[in-house]
Amino acid sequence: MLIPLRPHPATLRKLVEEYEGLLADDGGRDVSGGGPRARDLAYTLCVLTGTRDVETAVEAAHRHLAAAGPRPEPVTAAETLRAATAPEPVTMARAGGH
Repeated sequence: MLIPLRPHPATLRKLVEEYEGLLADDGGRDVSGGGPRARDLAYTLCVLTGTRDVETAVEAAHRHLAAAGPRPEPVTAAETLRAATAPEPVTMARAGGH
C-alpha cells in the first residue's frame, strides 16, 4: 500500500515561492530546464506532490496550500527568545516533594 507524502505547508510554500520567483525573473517561461537550482526545485515539487511535470506540481502545491488554511503569523525573534529563556515552572517532584 502506497502512502502519499504530505509535505509540511511551510516547506511547500517556500519551495513554490522560490520556484515562482525564478519563473518571474525568467519572464514567465518554464525554468525547470534552467540552472541547477531551478531543476532542483522542479524535481522536489514533483516528488512532494506526486506529479511528473512542474506545472502540474505547482498546481497541486497550490491546492495543498489552500487546503492547509491561511499562513500562520510569523513568530518574532523576541517571542522566540522569550519562550526559549523563560524559566521552567517548578513542580512538586522537582522541588523534592511527593
